[in-house]
Amino acid sequence: MKFTLSWLKDHLETEASLDEILETLTDIGLEVEGVENPAAKLAGFTLAKVKTAEQHPDADRLRVCMVETDEGDKQIVCGAPNARAGITVVLCKPGDYVPGIDVTLSVGNIRGVESHGMMASERELELSDEHNGIIELPSGEVGQSFTDWLAENDPAKVDPVIEIAITPNRPDALGVRGVARDLAARGLGRLKPAKTVEISGQFPCPIDVSIDKDATEGCHVFAGRLVRGVKNGPSPDWLQTRLRAIGLRPISALVDVTNFFTYDQNRPLHVFDAGKVTGALRIHQAKGGEAFLGLDEKEYALPEAALVISDDKGVESIGGIMGGLDTGCTEETTDVFIEAAFWDFIQIAHAGRALKINSDARYRNERGIDPGFNMAGLDLATQMVIDLCGGVPSEMVVAGAVPDVSRAYRLDTARCSSLVGMDIPAEEQRATLERLGFVMDGDMAQVPSWRPDVLGEADLVEEVARMASLTQLEPKPLPRSQPGVPKPILTPLQKREQVARRTAAALGYNECVTYSFIDQAAAALFGGGDDATMLANPISAEMSHLRPDLLPGLLRAAARNQARGMSDLALFEVGAAWHGGEPGDQKLLVAGLLVGRTGPKDVHGASRSVDLYDAKADAEAILAAIGAPAKVQILRDGPGWWHPGRHGRFCLGPKKMLGIFGEVHPKILAEMDVKGPAVAFTIWPEEVPLPRAASVTRGAMQVSDLQAVERDFAFVVAADVAALDLVNAAAGADKALITDVRVFDEFIGGSLGEGQKSLAITVRIEPRTATLKEAEIEALSAKIVDKVGRATGGVLRG
Repeated sequence: MKFTLSWLKDHLETEASLDEILETLTDIGLEVEGVENPAAKLAGFTLAKVKTAEQHPDADRLRVCMVETDEGDKQIVCGAPNARAGITVVLCKPGDYVPGIDVTLSVGNIRGVESHGMMASERELELSDEHNGIIELPSGEVGQSFTDWLAENDPAKVDPVIEIAITPNRPDALGVRGVARDLAARGLGRLKPAKTVEISGQFPCPIDVSIDKDATEGCHVFAGRLVRGVKNGPSPDWLQTRLRAIGLRPISALVDVTNFFTYDQNRPLHVFDAGKVTGALRIHQAKGGEAFLGLDEKEYALPEAALVISDDKGVESIGGIMGGLDTGCTEETTDVFIEAAFWDFIQIAHAGRALKINSDARYRNERGIDPGFNMAGLDLATQMVIDLCGGVPSEMVVAGAVPDVSRAYRLDTARCSSLVGMDIPAEEQRATLERLGFVMDGDMAQVPSWRPDVLGEADLVEEVARMASLTQLEPKPLPRSQPGVPKPILTPLQKREQVARRTAAALGYNECVTYSFIDQAAAALFGGGDDATMLANPISAEMSHLRPDLLPGLLRAAARNQARGMSDLALFEVGAAWHGGEPGDQKLLVAGLLVGRTGPKDVHGASRSVDLYDAKADAEAILAAIGAPAKVQILRDGPGWWHPGRHGRFCLGPKKMLGIFGEVHPKILAEMDVKGPAVAFTIWPEEVPLPRAASVTRGAMQVSDLQAVERDFAFVVAADVAALDLVNAAAGADKALITDVRVFDEFIGGSLGEGQKSLAITVRIEPRTATLKEAEIEALSAKIVDKVGRATGGVLRG
């Protein structure tokens, strides 16, 4: 929303400076996005008077002028044809920056004659394109600021242009008067009385209007009036200057009037050339597919149910969005039909989006205009047309009725403190609402018709606080609900999420934050992509489903990095994943991905390709940090996106899975365009059981003071027996004494024969109460051999 300072002062009587106005606008919620102040670039220039102008001794087209300035007489060489004695000029001194030629002046020497500055033309000061001569002023004193002279004699050239951002809930601020009303309510001046006019129709309007039954919910009221005998042409300079300042192109007086009211009063209007209208005008819904040539000279295919205005020939305007070229006003227009209507903003938005038309009329009608100003706005526009173009008005024709939007809410002055935290006197609250146009009837506030955003008591409090300035809000600590040390704020799951994130970062991983939405193909690779997780209104086809796992986003990030030359990656993410569309189908996950090598190449050969044991070690570190038990089972049979023989699941029993690690399946890497090797892990923090006894400190570390014993065993087993099964069997022989079991050798072939292999393990035995005797160790060893034999069919290797 753009407007000039002088335009604002047409509605606001104020002595406030530009800076005060800008600061106040932002403070009351109308954020200033930019200011174009022509006076700023002209601030250093002053007026001077040419005393003498003599021919340059060495140039036919140059003159040596003696110029009277506020610093005394100065010699200036000038090439302008109108440089002569006695004229008042604009002086640019050495050190001044001249915007039109992008030069900072200095004392010059022009063909042997010193020149102490220059006398500027309009183009050199970016006032216009005029450059045939220097500026000649009809008045002014030597030394007077040029900006002051312009402010007194030609204020439009130094009129600042202000641009503010309007939130969707404030359509009233899309008019200059609405902005002025807010500033006046803040106390930055006085809102001038609104202009009113009564138009007496001199004859019945020859163009009748009607609203079809299918359009009554989309067009509440449609009013119009014909003005006969107008003379269309260029609008006056003040109107053209005002429209150009806000970026609009003046077209003709009739069209410029409608643009003026659009920005001045937030009242979109339209003018039809009545001589081109055949029969009556009716508002109805489009059937769909009709061709329409708009004022922008583009042809549109109308969507079904779009509100249109038609005469006997066909569609002449898209209601509330854009008029048609066929009935547009030109210089030959002599009879004009002025239309003002109130449309349903939702139907305007639907039609505008379907047609992809972004007009000022659509922008305002789909946000909401003032229905109570419909007839008054039509009268004011009619009067302005008569003033600029002449003509005789007809009687007004109306279809439909202005909707009743009156409503009232109780102002509870005590709620300002509880809702906003500001203590504002009750009388000041009432006075603020009255300045904003609310009518107070006791404690009931009647909402003005131009404020569709006020829909409850809380909105009244918001208006009061906004005008009082939220910058006055003093921060106050929340009172404690109970004395003493407050209880922890974070839930156990939130703490685990925090610890997991810090642990992964400490392990050298870089955190990623990827989209929760992925495409159907990627979701299907990870067990998702069904209708339960499909979005009803996706942003794009690449974001059609909720992610079933965090790995798709990490693999996509890895692929993008690899495409840019980053081959060694360690990425992790903490976030939600979904396996259904119900609230309970969302789970928190911690996922990590390693791609490439463990480090850069070196002379020691320490760099190697990442493997599943790297992922396993990092996953175990994170599980330990979030409180998972030290002893877990490693099982297989993971989902299909893991390598079938190179992955494992961290489990507390067959049905309680804490996490999974391993190599990503080569087919998945190929589909995601990732160059392997790639290993990963996924952890479910919610599955880690909570400690039975909550404590703020760690329990005492229990270390046995007795000698530990290690025994090695070599078992011959079938080739398809998993080493993990053997380790678990050995560890289960005596859970109290056996603290660790490790595989240290595997042998295949030789005298073992086909289908056999040898697995060698080390068993660590730690007594707790007494040193083990040899017989006890032998008994435990026999128990280990027996347990392994029954679990795997293995026998001791001879």
